[in-house]
Amino acid sequence: MNNQLTRRNFLATTSAASASALLYQPASAAQNRPNILWITSEDNGPELGCYGDSYADTPNIDKIAAQGVRYTNAWSTAPVCAPARTTIISGVYPPCTGSEHMRSLTELPANMKMFPVYLRQAGYYCTNRSKEDYNIKKTGKVWDDSSKTAHWRNRKPNQPFFSVINFVTSHESQVRKRPHTPIHDASKVRVPAYHPDTPETRRDWAQYYDKITEMDAQVGQVMQQLEEDGLTENTIVFYYGDHGAGMPRSKRWPYNSGLHVPIIVSIPEKFKNFASPDYAKAGQSDRIIGFIDLAPTVLSIAGIKPPAYMQGNAFQGEFCDAAQPFGYGFRGRMDERYDMVRTVRDKRYIYIRNYMPHKIYGQYIAYMFKTPTTTKWKELYDKGELKPPQTYFWETKPSEEFYDLEKDPDEVNNLIDSPDHQDIIKQLRAAQQKKAFDIRDVGFLPEDEVHSRSQGSTPYEMGHDPSKYPMDNIFAMADAASNLKEQDIAKCLAGLANGDSAVRYWGALGILMREAPAVKKAVKVLRKSLSDEAPSVRIIAAQALGQYGSDKDAEKALKVLLELAPIDKNGVYLSMMSLNAIDAMGDRAKSAKDIIAAFPKQSPSTAGRMKGYVPSLLKKINADLQ
Repeated sequence: MNNQLTRRNFLATTSAASASALLYQPASAAQNRPNILWITSEDNGPELGCYGDSYADTPNIDKIAAQGVRYTNAWSTAPVCAPARTTIISGVYPPCTGSEHMRSLTELPANMKMFPVYLRQAGYYCTNRSKEDYNIKKTGKVWDDSSKTAHWRNRKPNQPFFSVINFVTSHESQVRKRPHTPIHDASKVRVPAYHPDTPETRRDWAQYYDKITEMDAQVGQVMQQLEEDGLTENTIVFYYGDHGAGMPRSKRWPYNSGLHVPIIVSIPEKFKNFASPDYAKAGQSDRIIGFIDLAPTVLSIAGIKPPAYMQGNAFQGEFCDAAQPFGYGFRGRMDERYDMVRTVRDKRYIYIRNYMPHKIYGQYIAYMFKTPTTTKWKELYDKGELKPPQTYFWETKPSEEFYDLEKDPDEVNNLIDSPDHQDIIKQLRAAQQKKAFDIRDVGFLPEDEVHSRSQGSTPYEMGHDPSKYPMDNIFAMADAASNLKEQDIAKCLAGLANGDSAVRYWGALGILMREAPAVKKAVKVLRKSLSDEAPSVRIIAAQALGQYGSDKDAEKALKVLLELAPIDKNGVYLSMMSLNAIDAMGDRAKSAKDIIAAFPKQSPSTAGRMKGYVPSLLKKINADLQ
C-alpha cells in the first residue's frame, strides 16, 4: 500500500530524525504523564522467541518482553487488518458500527471519537506511521501527523507523546514475494495439521519466519532511537501484531490461528504505579485481552477515564478494570466474499458459530490465491489427494465448532458433540449470544441494509433503535436458519412471510443452506420471493432456486440476478451479493456468459477501497463460464 513504510524509507527517515535530534529536548524527568509508544507489525501471530517458538529469531522483541509482560491470551478481535484496526481506533466492536466487512465505510455517532482525539485534548502529541485502514470515517483532527515521516521528535519540547510505528515487513504480500533468499531452513518448519506438507507450504512458512526476523531488526532500531533520545525511562512501550499469520486459515479466519496475537507491554520503573497487579508475575500474564481493550487501556495510562460507550476493558493504568472471562472475535465479508462467523474463547476453549455454514471456509478470494500454499492446497484437494484434516478448508462448515486449545492447538478436532464438554459449550454459546445482544450486532443485516436502514443516522444508532432493528426477531430467524436442523424448515418458511426484510432474508438463507430437499418444499414461496421488495431477499431466493430448483426455476432466478448484478445500477453491495449467487450457480449461469462478460466493472459511487472486489468476482465468473 502506498502509505506504508518500506524498510528503505524507514532507515532514511530515521537517519534524518537522528540528525535533527538535538532540536528537541528529552522529556522532563519530572513529567507526570508517560509517553506511549506502539510498535506494530502486520500479519503475524505469536511466532516469536519470547512466546516459546524455538524456530523464531526475534532478539529485539524478546528483549522488550524480558523487560515487561507478554500476554499469552491476546486476541486481535478480527482476523484481518481493516476490521481489526477499526476495533482499535474506535474502542467498540465493528459488528455494532456496521464496519465489520473488509474495507467497508461507515460512520460513528457524533458522541464517539477515535481515541487519539482524547489524548490530543489532554495535551499528547499523537503520531501514526502510517497505516490507518479504518472502516469508519475520520471526523475532525485525529492525529497530529499520520504519514511516513511522523515521529515523536516533531513534538514540542517536553510534550508527552503517543506514537504508533507500523511495519508491513511480515505482511501476507511479503511472505509470498519472490525472489527471496531463504534464511530459515524450510525442512525444520512446523507445518500445522490443517496444511498439506508440501514444498510450497514449507517455503511460505519459512519465508514468514524470515520476514519476522527482518521486522524484529526494525523494532530494534526504534528502541535504539528511544534510547538515543533519553526517553526510555519515560516511555511505556507496546508491541503487538495486527492479527494471525498471513497464511490461509490463519489470516481471515476467526480461529485462534487467525486471532491469536502477541501483545507485549514494557513499563519503566518510574511508572510502575500504572501497572496492573498481574504485570510482574514472571513477565507473563494469562489475562484474556483483545484489541477491543487497547483504546481504553491507553487512555487509562494517560490518566483519562475511558468513555462509557467503549466496549473494552483497560488492562493497565489508573482506570484498570477487572479481568474478563471471555474474549470475542468475528468474521464478516472478506474482500469480495460474504460470510458471517462469531467466536468466543476462555483460557482453554474456543467456540465458533458459523451463521453461513453453506459457504466453504476457503472461498475463492483473489488476493489470498496469490499465495503458493493456497493454490497448491486447492490443487491437491481437487485431485482427491488429501485426507482430513487437510480437506476441511475446502468444504462447507458445521453450524458450530468447539476446540480444546490445550490439547488441539491447530483446531482440527471439533468437539461440539462431545458429551464431556456440553457444559462449557453451553456456557460459551450463551456468552456469544449475550455479546451479540449487548453490543446490538448489526451484522445480522445484509450489508446493503446496514446502510439503507441507517439513513439519517449511523449503523450504531440504528442498531440501538428497536423500531429500525428488531434484533430479537432477526436473531431468532438467523439462529434457526443456520443451525441446519430439519425441524426448523417450517420456521424458515414462516420467516419468508415476515414483515421485516432481514427476517425474510434469513428465512431464504435457511432454505438455501438446507439445499435441494428444503428448496423442493419451499419452491412456491421462493418463486414469490423473486419479486420481494427487498433486493437481498430476491438474491438469496434466486440463488436457492438457481442452485437447487428446476431448470425453469433456475432460468427465472438467473434473470433476477442479472438485473441486480450490474454495479453501475445497483451499487457495490448488491452487485457483490448477486455475483456471488451467480458464481454459486456454476454451469447453470452459462447461458448468460456474454451478458456477464459485458457487465461494468466499476461505478463512480464505489469507494476506492472497494473498487477491486467486483472486478475480481467478474474475472473469476467469466473464467469459469468459458
